[in-house]
Amino acid sequence: MGEGEVISASTHYLAPTEDGGGVWSAEASAAGRRGTQKILSAGEFAAPERVADLLAVEQGGQVVGRRRIMYLDGEPCELTDTYYPVEIARGTGLAGTAKIRGGAVRLLAELGYVGTRAQEDVAARMPSENERASLSLKADEPVLELTRLTLDADGRPIQVDVMVMPPRGQKLRYEIRIG
Repeated sequence: MGEGEVISASTHYLAPTEDGGGVWSAEASAAGRRGTQKILSAGEFAAPERVADLLAVEQGGQVVGRRRIMYLDGEPCELTDTYYPVEIARGTGLAGTAKIRGGAVRLLAELGYVGTRAQEDVAARMPSENERASLSLKADEPVLELTRLTLDADGRPIQVDVMVMPPRGQKLRYEIRIG
């Protein structure tokens, strides 16, 4: 790993941790950098079309969502929207803007929802004007969009994350168990 290079490994975000979260901060710190985040909004709202499909919710159906912006050394580097079925997240810390003690994955596990499989799609595209402004992008700069669906042991969708980031300096790492 190059000096100061932050590599995001999806597997680190999928299981509850002993220290109660802080995966982004830990990844940045390991590279001698500072990773922080800000929760911009949270609550119940109509699911975006693709999210509705992934969570097996009717089009226009309600979901619980949280929107965050991630910072690396004080500079915006990623927009992250996380969605949950309302029957899982309504009335929990997942529906609020306060930091979740122990992290969202741990809270889901405490509620009886443990992810056992994840599916990720990565696509390059041009950003929306809001994304361009939030991430301080140049006019012609594309983004990577990583969409992660987390399923429980019964194949039930319990969480969808949609992460939008500039491709510059991004390294995504996947660890795949075979057999």
